[in-house]
Amino acid sequence: MKKFSLLFFFFIYFFAAVVNSQDSCGSSLNIQLPFAFNATALRCISAWGSQGFILRYQQVSNDVWNFILSAPNKNAYIAIGFSPNGRMVGSHAIVGWVADGTGNANRYYLGGTSSSSVTVASDNSGNFVISQLSLIPNSNQLYMTFQLTGQPTTQLIYAVGPTGALPRSPNYRLAEHTDFARGNLRSGQTETETTASGDILLKAHGLTTMLGWAILLPLGIMAARYMKIWDPLWFNTHVTMQLAGFSLGIGGIVIGFILEDQTDAEVDIHKVIGIVILVLGCLQATAILIRPAKSSKVRKYWNWYHFSAGRSVVILGIANVFYGIHLAHAGLAWNAGFGASLAVLVCVSLVLELRMWFRS
Repeated sequence: MKKFSLLFFFFIYFFAAVVNSQDSCGSSLNIQLPFAFNATALRCISAWGSQGFILRYQQVSNDVWNFILSAPNKNAYIAIGFSPNGRMVGSHAIVGWVADGTGNANRYYLGGTSSSSVTVASDNSGNFVISQLSLIPNSNQLYMTFQLTGQPTTQLIYAVGPTGALPRSPNYRLAEHTDFARGNLRSGQTETETTASGDILLKAHGLTTMLGWAILLPLGIMAARYMKIWDPLWFNTHVTMQLAGFSLGIGGIVIGFILEDQTDAEVDIHKVIGIVILVLGCLQATAILIRPAKSSKVRKYWNWYHFSAGRSVVILGIANVFYGIHLAHAGLAWNAGFGASLAVLVCVSLVLELRMWFRS
């Protein structure tokens, strides 16, 4: 019984020690900060409960802000980013880690989704200046402090790196994060990766528009041009491809409108081109209902319209997909994948075109 009591009290003591060693908004700051601030004026929010992120900040003047981000030391980097649209790409991130017992911190620009597009940025890049940047290890906690001059974005992102994969000189490249969350500076609310739908919607928008307007529609055109010897198979294939591409294209545009509403992204030109594609696609879909008979005198004019409008949709669709990849900072992988798909279509078309030319 005595042994059981000793074990019980030891467990309670150990648990209390662990809890007390973790930072919280109710605990006091027992660290030496590199700049002066009024500790009583700090606002504190539990920025990311599952990872133990605590964010303290204060607005010192109209354009000067002090920030302190604390998190458990898990032998991994911690990061906070200021995002113009709620996404990681295009954000400026402050990243801190401990290597060989020494605290390190850098500012990064997230130019894309690949590791090579995440680069160390100067302290005065972007719309604000970062100063007094440091990372202070204290027991099992990390405290990253910095002063921001300018106006921080209200949309924040948080990230944790993989254990043991710390940035190293000379380029201080970041390994891909293992988890991330989104937050709001004003409300303090946090949205984790599992509930964040922005990136999923963005990928769905890209894939559906790419497959619809730029892959399936060209395949339908190829069926109409190179399969005429198999009648009516060519016509059925042509109609099936066009309807499938048109349906996916409409779905992608709807997702695009939802995405724009959620992120408040400025994509006016991209949206206008998409609407033009949609209108031309609708005209193409309804044109089949008024197709004149082959013996009609106006059939040649209908053919000319159908030919011109269809190819206009494909050309605008391909251009808008590339432009959308650029706007999303999707990186080299998306450009290369889409470009390779188009190259295959072009090569197959050239072979079939030469084959048809030699036959004639």
